[in-house]
Amino acid sequence: MGASCVFFLKKSMNPLVQRALTGFAAGVMTAASVWSLLIPAMEHAENMGQRAFLPAVIGIWLGVAFLLILDRTVPHLHQNSSQPEGPRTPLRRTTMLVLAVTLHNIPEGMAVGVVLAGWIAGDNGITAAGTLALSLGIALQNFPEGAIISMPLRTEGVRKGRAFLYGALSGGVEPLAAALTIWAAGLVLPALPYLLSFAAGAMIYVVVEELIPEASAGAHSNVGTLFFAAGFTVMLALDTALG
Repeated sequence: MGASCVFFLKKSMNPLVQRALTGFAAGVMTAASVWSLLIPAMEHAENMGQRAFLPAVIGIWLGVAFLLILDRTVPHLHQNSSQPEGPRTPLRRTTMLVLAVTLHNIPEGMAVGVVLAGWIAGDNGITAAGTLALSLGIALQNFPEGAIISMPLRTEGVRKGRAFLYGALSGGVEPLAAALTIWAAGLVLPALPYLLSFAAGAMIYVVVEELIPEASAGAHSNVGTLFFAAGFTVMLALDTALG
């Protein structure tokens, strides 16, 4: 749905709007990392007789390391940047822009998948409503993400249909990551606190490394900050009301 904005909006996206949408996505992901992932992880570990903080700390660092490795090994290009990251490659600029968004969609899919796995397994700390809250929160911030990738591609000269396709495909990695995570968690349920924290660490990496710098770049950086707060409180309200 977000990627389809390329058919209805102007050729380029206003930088203030882009910063606002990025800030909103960062706020949602930060709140989801805490309330939907880390707190259930610590509660689950405590119920298993483990030190509550240990799986959270280990999982966060494993998630950060995972995204750091992907960041170094997959060629990609962030918005408003002229310098690609990762190994040198003959890939086109548009392809690397899509890969950048695809990379940070992986932990979002993992987050939904691991919470679903916990609910399926009957974890008392994870309810169906809480799982729905996380899914809705991720879906909300995916809408602006689709527009953020398809609109700049259009500006780069990509045709509307192809810009929409690339924007949609960049989000297609999420259900795949979710399915793989559900399968993995089903095999190793005792590792559920680590998997929840792993997804939180991966999302925190994306927020700090990519989204916050993009939301605060340039003049009027307070726009990104205000929308970060909006995304954070929306996700907080969803998780509290439904969880």
